[in-house]
Parts: sequence; C-alpha cells; structure tokens
Amino acid sequence: MQFLLAFVVVGPLIGAVAALLPAPPGLKGSGPDQAVLRHGVTVTGVILLATLVLAAGFDHDHPSKMQATTDISWIPALDVRIHLGIDGISLPLLVLTALLTFLCALYSYFKLPEGPSPKAFVALILVLESGTLATFAVLDLILFFLAFEMVLIPMYFLIARWGGAGRQAAAWKFILYTLLGSVVMLLGLLLIGLKSGTFDMVALATDNGRGLTSSVQVTAVLAIGLGLAVKTPMWPLHSWLPDAHTAAPTVGSVLLAGVLLKMGTYGFVRILLPVAPDGMHTFAPYLAAFAVAGIVYGSLACLALARPGAKGDLKRLIAYSSVGHMGFVLLGIASMTPTGVNGALFANIAHGLITGLLFFLVGAVKDRYGTADLDTLAGATGAALYGRAPRLGGLLAFAAIASLGLPGLAGFWGEMLALFGAFDPAAGLSRPAFLTYMSIAAFGTLLTAAYLLIVVRRVCMGATREEPRVIADVQSYEFAAWTPLAALTVLAGLWPAVLLGLTDPAVQKLLAGGKS
Repeated sequence: MQFLLAFVVVGPLIGAVAALLPAPPGLKGSGPDQAVLRHGVTVTGVILLATLVLAAGFDHDHPSKMQATTDISWIPALDVRIHLGIDGISLPLLVLTALLTFLCALYSYFKLPEGPSPKAFVALILVLESGTLATFAVLDLILFFLAFEMVLIPMYFLIARWGGAGRQAAAWKFILYTLLGSVVMLLGLLLIGLKSGTFDMVALATDNGRGLTSSVQVTAVLAIGLGLAVKTPMWPLHSWLPDAHTAAPTVGSVLLAGVLLKMGTYGFVRILLPVAPDGMHTFAPYLAAFAVAGIVYGSLACLALARPGAKGDLKRLIAYSSVGHMGFVLLGIASMTPTGVNGALFANIAHGLITGLLFFLVGAVKDRYGTADLDTLAGATGAALYGRAPRLGGLLAFAAIASLGLPGLAGFWGEMLALFGAFDPAAGLSRPAFLTYMSIAAFGTLLTAAYLLIVVRRVCMGATREEPRVIADVQSYEFAAWTPLAALTVLAGLWPAVLLGLTDPAVQKLLAGGKS
C-alpha cells in the first residue's frame, strides 16, 4: 500500500517523460501520434487501476486513520518531509482524479483537440494528473504548496495552445489570478510552519491550533484562504474561470472543473479547519456570506446567458454554474459542523462527476454543430437533439437534472447536507445569520433548476422538419468515456453511504483535534 500510493503520485511523471521520447519500434501503430496517444491511455489506465487497488486495500473500518503512509526527511533544516498518506477525505478525490484523467485520455485518443504536438499534449495531461494526485496525498505544507502549483503550468499550456478563440487572454488570466493567490497562500503556510515549529499536517491537525495564537490563526486563515478561494473559485475571485472554460479544449474543461477546483476546497478542509480553528471561526460568517453570494450570482449569470438573444456560450454557462455549485461546498465548510463538511466533500465529488459529464457533452455538441452559442443551437436551424441525436439529448438532459440536484442523483446529497449544516452551525457562530444564508442558498437551488431546464428546452427540444441535417449520435468511444460518470452519478445518488461512510469518521476526527 505504501509503495502503491507513491507509485500513483510519481507514475504519471515517469509516463510524461516517456511520452516525450521516441516510440519503441513495433509500438508506433499507424504513426507516432497514435503511439503517444495510446501511451497516454495506457499510463492513465495503469494509474486508475493502481488507485482502485489502493481503494480496495484501504481499511474501511478505520477511514479516519492515515494509511499507506510514507515519511522521509527531505529538508532537515526546515523539517520538511516527504510525507504521503490517505484517509477517508482524500481517497475519493484520488479516485475521482485518476478516473477523470483516464476518461480524458481515452476521449482524446479518438478526438484529439487541434494544437501543436500530441506528445506535448499527452505529457502535459500526465504532469497535470501527477500534481493533482500529489495535492490530495501529501501531508506536508511545503509539499502541498509545490503540488498545488505544479498543475498551473500544464493547464496554462493546455488552454493557450490547444484552446479555442480567446485562448491566450484566458490562459494569462488563469495563470495570473492563481499565481497571485498562491503567493499569498505561501506566506500563510510559512507563518503556520515557523510559528508552530513543524510543517507536518498530521501533527498540526492533532495540535488543533493550540500552539498558535489567535492573531496568528486569523492572519494565516486570511492569507491561505485567499489563495484557496481563487482556486475554488469563490465569488468575487472567480472571474478567471468562465474565460478559461470557454477557451479550453473539452478535456481541459473536464479536468479544470472536475479536479482542479477541488484542490481549493480540499485545502480548506485539510489545513484550515483543523490547524487554525479559531481563525476559521472568526472568518466563517464572511466565508458563508461570500458562498451564498456566489450561489445567487452564478445562477443569475447563467439565467442571463440562457435567455434568448443573449448570445450565451453553453460552455461559459456551465462555468458560471460551477461558481454556484462550489458556493454550496464553501457554505458547508463555513458551518464548521460534521454535517456541513461532509456535505461539502460529497458535493465536491458530485460536482466532479456531473460537471465533467456536462463538459464532455457540450464539447460533443460543439464538435457536431461548430458552435456552443445557445441562440444558434436553439434557432430555426437549431440542435433539437431529442429528434436528431436522441441519445446525446437524453444524456444532456440527464446531466442537467443531476446538476440541479434532483433527489436520487449525486447532486442532491451534498447540497442538502450543506444546507443542514448552515441550519445548525457550530457553537459560537450566529445561528440567525446562518439561517439567512441557508434561506438564500435554498432560493439559489430554484434559480439553478430554472436555468438548467431552460437550457434543456432550448437545446434538446424543437422541430427537426425545417432542416434535414443529420448529425451523428453518441459514438462508441463517447459511450466509453461518459458511461462511468453517468453510472457513478446514479450510484452516489442512490447509495450515498458509500461515500459518507468514508468521509464522516475522518471529518469527525479533524474537527475534534485529531481525536477519533
């Protein structure tokens, strides 16, 4: 198990280096491009298999215990260690990352986005996977920061070199926002490490802030929280996200929404809640206020894009919907209760599955029609997917109703638990304020349902007689890439105990200061 976790983190890096080397004789297939794409599918498939073996070997009777740990001294002068481990909080995110990256590699094998070199594309995807997996597996603050930053460069190039219109500006906006947030976050991490005498996240969580003064905790939460909020993204630090999603290739959007946004909220749960509880207690009401503002703002922005004549881009609309959905995650965290934090972690996974599927589907629609403009898709020569491509239209409708939180699907449980957390927040937090936040967030669910149903009506419905145009329905490789996401969305919705049984003991331990 110890070796397996280290392999899961380092394996994609080794695969990225191998992708840049010439293909061995006999493995080129019809050409070097096909060989390197097959290499990407193979490496991500092996990492997914290793992650599933890791999950199967995980001690599910003790999910609050750090397992498969590696602890090696790296920089003795600063007591920085190569410390890896997983518990019930990080394991689902590890599996989600490996799954989405494999599905993106499989999809790209058949539908490679236009751009320079397939070798560079595959190498960047693998470096991105390694950085994301490391973020969820490391237990040292300095290593966490390095892994957190490791994903920025590959995502920048995926947007800038393989993206669509406006890709250069979107890529620069993405890198500048996230780098500026990371600089502030680094200062907060250093403050915690130097004041407490250790960068070890397990030791800091067990200490539960007792070695840090209230002023240090408040300063650290402000600094680290700003960096994490940019990556989440939290309103009003979200403005890089719609541009990045609109310009990114399909697989870039899937990975950005499915796993990169989770790195920010994971940092709130793994670092700030247990390490600086007094600081989080001070900022929790403000975090909740920004969270519900994001829920309403994201929904209103989506409604504005969905209305006729707005020339709304479907990818941009889903990007704004992510601002709203991640608002529920932040609201659950701000409640500082086991119920709210469990809801936040569940909503993280649900958002990764559902929004990943939505971006795959919208990418397919754009490939078939040459545009993601809603007015064009809904016009007289519009999509009418139910008539022209019924399976594609049905999947899009399924993903939309899952995203709006229909009971029985994954999107429901996380949002409901986050609202329950706000209904009865942690001791010392203003219950009237959080009841107000809960009411506003509940209203946001109605707005979410409104814009998603408008999108389904405009894109999927309509007469097909006015244009005899025939488009391809879902292809076999698309079924292979999308079916796992749809199946897991149903499974998580019908059997939430699978995920909550992992996260709840670990959350209880974190909030109790490292005590089970």
